[in-house]
Amino acid sequence: MTKASRTPARCLDTLLDQALRGQLGPAPRSRRIAVAFTTSQAVRHDGRHGGYRNEVLSLRLDRAVGSCAVEPGALPPGTVEDCAGADVAALLAHPLLSVRVAALDAYLMDVLPHTPLHGAQPVTIPAGSSLERSQARAAAVVDLLDVSPGGTVLVVGVVNSLLVELRSRGISAIPCDLKGGTTEWGEPIGTDALGEVGRCDAVLASGMTLGNGTFDALRRSAREHARPLVMFAQTGSAVLPRFLGDGVAAVCAEPYPFFWLDGGPGTIHRYRADDGGTT
Repeated sequence: MTKASRTPARCLDTLLDQALRGQLGPAPRSRRIAVAFTTSQAVRHDGRHGGYRNEVLSLRLDRAVGSCAVEPGALPPGTVEDCAGADVAALLAHPLLSVRVAALDAYLMDVLPHTPLHGAQPVTIPAGSSLERSQARAAAVVDLLDVSPGGTVLVVGVVNSLLVELRSRGISAIPCDLKGGTTEWGEPIGTDALGEVGRCDAVLASGMTLGNGTFDALRRSAREHARPLVMFAQTGSAVLPRFLGDGVAAVCAEPYPFFWLDGGPGTIHRYRADDGGTT
């Protein structure tokens, strides 16, 4: 097996090209996706107002599963069937960004699994209700921020448990999401994350930015404004650690199966650029 490159990627397209060229591991044309599936979720937590929906495309490559969140109902008919049995190289060049991200995630998850050897720090999310597990994950994510009480964090991809956790620590949040709207507490959700970077002390962003094509611009803006960017990722959990030290300060990686799929204990993986990142 070819040893994976340790150099941080300059952008998502660069990383896709490196994978296609076999610079990150085995030739992707020789690897095939055995299983392709989607997971659709609707959530209404007790004690919370409103709810939300998620849909995730996942691809199984041997021991690894790569994932990319999509807007519910956005995948064209037949996408899952087209991915099952396809070689990884074909999917890395697929016309749908969500398929490319899921394929890259599966490939890198197989090449560089989330282990301490590769820079990951495992954190156990204890058994509990969906809300309890969401709150435990939020605490693990916010621990990666180096922001003192009284500071402000731009949150890109609104997750209520993260907003609650930030508030509990005396940290203000600027919520942003492409869908806009309001938070559970009636706060307006902005849609122009790039315009808010200069107003915060740090940026906390969802891996969904990979799947909707906004990640590279957000990372560049955070770097230009000298704002640490922390990623929390179900989408592209094995992709984002590749950007540590090049505009990404830390990653909370959560591969499939996600915390909301099971009530038992589970593991997420934290990376910090100052710990050396992936190895």
